[in-house]
Order: sequence, then structure tokens, then C-alpha cells
Amino acid sequence: MKINVLTLFPDMFTPLQVSMLGRGLEDGKWDLNLVNFRDFTTDVHHHVDDTPYGGGAGMVLQIMPIKKALDSLPSTGKVIITAPQGKTFNEQMAQDWAKEDELTFICGHYEGFDQRVYDLADETVSIGDYVLTGGELPTMSMIDATVRLLPGILGNAASPVEESFSHGLLEYPQYTRPADFEGQKVPEVLTSGNHQKIAEWRHKEALKATYLHRPDMLEDRQLTNEEKKMLEEIKSELD
Repeated sequence: MKINVLTLFPDMFTPLQVSMLGRGLEDGKWDLNLVNFRDFTTDVHHHVDDTPYGGGAGMVLQIMPIKKALDSLPSTGKVIITAPQGKTFNEQMAQDWAKEDELTFICGHYEGFDQRVYDLADETVSIGDYVLTGGELPTMSMIDATVRLLPGILGNAASPVEESFSHGLLEYPQYTRPADFEGQKVPEVLTSGNHQKIAEWRHKEALKATYLHRPDMLEDRQLTNEEKKMLEEIKSELD
């Protein structure tokens, strides 16, 4: 996968070049192309923003340098802008984007974009109902969530399949050595060697974690008969 990022602050993307994603870059499993759209300005001061027509506070990013930066790319794939009015990013979107050959992100700053910039994008996406100083951090979050799903990025191919949100539930609790730490013991089922019982326990615990911490996720989930039974048991155990 190739990912292009149009940004005024390419140095902010250093975190994507370390750890597992960094190793993936070195191994050629994905490519990151950072484009500073300030380089596409035409005035001597390299202005990328201007005052809004009609008045108002702050400065607005101009369309010209962004359009020129976009046109400079041999290809773009799906073009994505981060903005508050966008649909909220989630795991399903990351899974869909991970199937793409190329993605291009446009990062805003200041008081936002000239409205015509949005016409350049295929999708407008938000990461939550709060305000940040720019689109770089949301873009990094979405790139991380997407690229980690690519084959070979994570050491264990099963890891992204078993994580929170992958099946519409939060992840089950996990434990490692020691089996007994200051009286806090690992559930016996996990050391039993009975893989069917372990799978059942993990499924129920994932359902329990979701019920306790993100019940909204269960509202749109079509529960199986087994899950309905588990949920009744969970509610009974919590009473």
C-alpha cells in the first residue's frame, strides 16, 4: 500500500516510522509519501492561508496549493480529509481502507479549509467530537489503524482478528506469567489446556466487557442464541 499525506508539518509523522509500522516501511510492505503543500505556493512568502471572505476570526487554508500538491501525485487512490463534519472513523473503515492499493490524506490547520477543498476528497472523516490544532494527529491515528492490518505488519497474523472491535465486541481479558501474583490468580480455565473451554470463556468475557463498558456496541449487534444465553448469565452474575 502507498499512502500520501498532504501536510504543512511532515516532521510530525515520525511516529509512523518506528516500531512495527517502521519495520513495515523498511521491509517495503507499505510506503509513506509526505508532501508539504507549502512548496506549491506561488507568492514570495509562501502563504497557504488567507482571511475568510465575509470576515470572521482566524485564517482559512487556500485551495490553490492543495490542488497543485494533489495534481503533482502520479496517482492518489482514495482521497480523505479529516474534519469535524465527517463520519466517525471506526475499525470497519480501517478494514475497508486496508484493501486499497493507495490512500491520500489531506491535513488541515488553522480555521479549516476553503470549502472547495472538500470537493477534492472522496471521504471526509472525523475521529471524535473534539477539536485539535490540525489534521496530522487524526491522520496518524487512521494510518496506524489501517496499516497495522496489512499482511506482515504484525508479527502474529491472528492478532488483528482477535482484537477489540474486530468482531463487534471488546477484547477479552488476557494474562501471562506469573499465574499467581500477590494472590491475584489467572483464571483456571486458561491453564486447563481445554481449548474449547478457553474459547467459550474468552467469548463470554468479551461479551461481558462490551456489556459493562460499551453497551452501545450491543445495540446494533445481532446476538446469536449462544450470546443471548451468555448475556443472561452475565447479568445474573452481576446482580
